[in-house]
Amino acid sequence: MCVPYFIGKVVDVVFNKNSLDSAAMNKLREYSVMLFWIFALGGFANFARVYLFGSASLRIVRRLRSNLYRSMLLQEVGWYDSRGTGELVNRLSNDTYLVGISLSQNVSDGMRSIAMITVGSAMMIFTSPKLALVSAMVVPALATMAIVYGRYVRRITRVELDKYADIMKYAEERFGNVRTVKLFCREQKEVEDFNQKLNEALEIGYKETRARSIFFGLTGFSGNFIIISVLYYGGTLVLGDELTIGAMTSFLMYAGYVAVSMNGLSNFYSQMNKGIGASERIWEIFDRKYQIPIDLGHIPTNKVIGEVRFENVDFSYPSRPDTKVLTDFSLTLPAHKTTAIVGRSGSGKSTIALLLMRLYDPMMGAVYLDGVDVRTLNPQWLRRNVGAVSQEPVLFSGSIRSNILYGLDPGEAGNEQLLQQVVRDSNVIEFTQNLPDGLETIVGQRGMLLSGGQKQRVAIARALIKNPSILLLDEATSALDSVSEQLVQVALDKLIEGRTVLTIAHRLSTIHGADNIAVLDSGRVIEQGNYDTLMANPDGAFRELVSMQAFASGLPPARLGEYADAESEGERTPTRQPPTPPPGPPRR
Repeated sequence: MCVPYFIGKVVDVVFNKNSLDSAAMNKLREYSVMLFWIFALGGFANFARVYLFGSASLRIVRRLRSNLYRSMLLQEVGWYDSRGTGELVNRLSNDTYLVGISLSQNVSDGMRSIAMITVGSAMMIFTSPKLALVSAMVVPALATMAIVYGRYVRRITRVELDKYADIMKYAEERFGNVRTVKLFCREQKEVEDFNQKLNEALEIGYKETRARSIFFGLTGFSGNFIIISVLYYGGTLVLGDELTIGAMTSFLMYAGYVAVSMNGLSNFYSQMNKGIGASERIWEIFDRKYQIPIDLGHIPTNKVIGEVRFENVDFSYPSRPDTKVLTDFSLTLPAHKTTAIVGRSGSGKSTIALLLMRLYDPMMGAVYLDGVDVRTLNPQWLRRNVGAVSQEPVLFSGSIRSNILYGLDPGEAGNEQLLQQVVRDSNVIEFTQNLPDGLETIVGQRGMLLSGGQKQRVAIARALIKNPSILLLDEATSALDSVSEQLVQVALDKLIEGRTVLTIAHRLSTIHGADNIAVLDSGRVIEQGNYDTLMANPDGAFRELVSMQAFASGLPPARLGEYADAESEGERTPTRQPPTPPPGPPRR
């Protein structure tokens, strides 16, 4: 900010006709050398400012993303039910970037603008108080515009970020289900729908752009108005010998610096309000209290026996609070026994497993493990003692080895001997020995490079290496062909040994050998017993379900026993063909 002052001095030396030539040259040389060092110091200061604040920006964004990722992962599962993956990823990437830039590089530019305005204004007053008073006329109007514009930008930024989060969620969902999109030939329609969402976001962007252009247009005009006023009024002062040409030159340069800095300050204010809008979406997650904290609760020292009891449980999902899934549900899972849950679709079978793992808490009633309410237990300790294999297992992009070792506790060293034993017991070795990279084979996103049976066996190996006391099977073989089913079933038999097992069943082959079968309807247990006992009741709900499954397989009700025996041996239909149905109307 010393540059305009010394340039003014140089101008006065040049235009001062009364100065001796040698004295003028000495002064000119002195001022030029001082300007050189000022420029050099300014260049170094700019380097330091950009480097330090740029580095700070990177560290702030990194820390924000780390803390936000942690806060997201520590939320209970119910929190995710009403939020798409795309929305969360958008907050983790775009919102944190905006906040980081606002708190670092933008602050750097803002501080620079404030310093230049402050020092420039002081030097304008020092150079010519009269001209400074003329220049100050536009300040109140600019301050009012800045306040109004800042509030508007903060509000419109929040709306814009929400819209782009919705777009990210939409795109992520379509990419994740691209096979379905192509199967139904919806590519063109999906592009049109995506463009429509982009157009909606574009309209919001237009509103912010119009406001910004008006604001910056007015601030730019105000700066130019100051310069015009200074030229006119300053010219009259020079003509009246109240101001030297050098002083007016210095004043004009200071006025230019202030005008440019006011524009920079306006941009700083705009970006800061954008950052505030983004930070509201981030701190909304930071400030949320975890419903199921993973670091609280009792950790038992005694060995888990494995008896589970559901007692008068009522439950609704947080995303659908008005729809009850379980009503006064009670059931006991005896230790080291297999209990099968059957029922129509939507009767609440899978919900039971989620409550046992304490991914959700019941609204009423309680779930007990060895007589202890699971809500008093440490959630991580509980989940380490519960293994799960679902109908559609989820694998992470990485190697087969890394997916199996995911079942071990974090920080626990992978025992190669244990890993090889698990690979053999789960029949993973049956297909990995034919792969060039063996256990190092990459499985792709969600395991898409493996077949259904291969993914299932990797999931079983992951559960097996965990060595859980309780095992949850959500129809782990229903989507497999007969060959894959046999291989997976052998692996499951190894996994089941000596454990409390809850199997959610849809096919007779998975429930025929269960120690206990519970029939669910509308969130309640309406019938319970072993297979033979339930089949002996001709009017029972279980027998009705078996009849419906047999009918779907083309088997007359009179041969239910034969169907059940065939299913228990892994066959889908009896060896003899069902009777030919009577002729009916031709199919169209």
